[in-house]
Amino acid sequence: MTVQVVVGTQWGDEGKGKIVDVLAENADMVVRFQGGDNAGHTVVVNGEKHVLHLLPSGVLHEDSLCIIGPGVACNPFVLIKEMDQLKKSGLSTDHIVISDRAQILMPYHCYQDELEEKSKANKIGTTKRGIGPCYEDKYARRGIRYHEFRDFEHFEKRLRENMELKNKMFTNVYDGKAMDVDSMVEDFRKIYDQIKPMIKETTHMVENARKENKNILFEGAQAAMLDINYGTYPYVTSSSPTAAGVTTGAGIAPGKIQKVIGVVKAYSTRVGEGPFVTELEDETGKYLRTNGFEFGATTGRPRRCGWLDLLVVKHADLINGLTDIVLTKLDVLTGLDTLKVCTGYEIDGEVYDYIPSDQADVAKAKPVYTELPGWSEDISKMSTYDELPENAKNYIQFIEEFTGVPVSMVSVGPDRINNIYLRDLTC
Repeated sequence: MTVQVVVGTQWGDEGKGKIVDVLAENADMVVRFQGGDNAGHTVVVNGEKHVLHLLPSGVLHEDSLCIIGPGVACNPFVLIKEMDQLKKSGLSTDHIVISDRAQILMPYHCYQDELEEKSKANKIGTTKRGIGPCYEDKYARRGIRYHEFRDFEHFEKRLRENMELKNKMFTNVYDGKAMDVDSMVEDFRKIYDQIKPMIKETTHMVENARKENKNILFEGAQAAMLDINYGTYPYVTSSSPTAAGVTTGAGIAPGKIQKVIGVVKAYSTRVGEGPFVTELEDETGKYLRTNGFEFGATTGRPRRCGWLDLLVVKHADLINGLTDIVLTKLDVLTGLDTLKVCTGYEIDGEVYDYIPSDQADVAKAKPVYTELPGWSEDISKMSTYDELPENAKNYIQFIEEFTGVPVSMVSVGPDRINNIYLRDLTC
């Protein structure tokens, strides 16, 4: 039995979806523990691309029970759309369960997100999917949870109460339009019969699976640098996409987690606003974006690209307690003569070996680079460590030595089979 967590170590988009899909082949249960449909996980199977936003990336393995956990902000309309897309591909969705403690992300959350972002002078770069406002309502204790949806009369009452408050805010604070509550009620009524059977109490399901020595895999969205507490605040998400977030987002005690697998992209990317110390706005940055196809799975917007920032990865290890690293997109670096890796921040003449909390300081930081030789060999079809060019091996070893975390797997292509195992990661 193995209880594993897969987390992102940078700003998201590290390839967690593919890694979860690979590990889920041997998992009995895959649990999404936080976030919403503002994150996109791309999984390629036999050349066919599947883009998931809410569903756990392990959903493609029909023998694994897939749970949308208590910590997720779950938009039921997006969920149904994703399920319909999978069905069109001939895949089953009968193994999907929604925690009755999960928050219902409402249409008014999306509208509020749009109005709030539009009103800000310093924009965060939100996807306008309503995630922030949904978590805001959750912690203000006015959110609506999925167990309330079982009784539609009760749900409608709660919805109308919330809409009265929201419409006052939309019209009086943001100078927006009021939303039509009657049509919203009818939209929810249409999906009631489809959603209700999926709602279960999942905390005991996870614990029972653990007691039965099942293999359990937890996955989140976003990554360490977007954590609400330890990320590049305020340019962050509204939840904790860390190993600690699993305990609150899925209901499992910290001591029961055995492996924390950190997914590290071989270079750095981020979307949205905020400081990005190793960002490249030159031809190398364009090279990484083009070769890595760095465009958002959710929004389609181009990602900002830069050299690998190992201070960021070390920070992720600090707050997650990584047991293993999976290094992704190593093949994208092929063809670059020289590779740079950031090992420190110089701020006002002082070199930092950690990430400052004040983003004004981070915005001033100059990267301290270590240069490593690149390679020209095509590694995308390689399947063993010994096949890799010496300079690729040196790159991997440098990451291990700097972070103190073993690199257990290297991804050299988008398909689930394009992996090189250095150590056993399977359940």
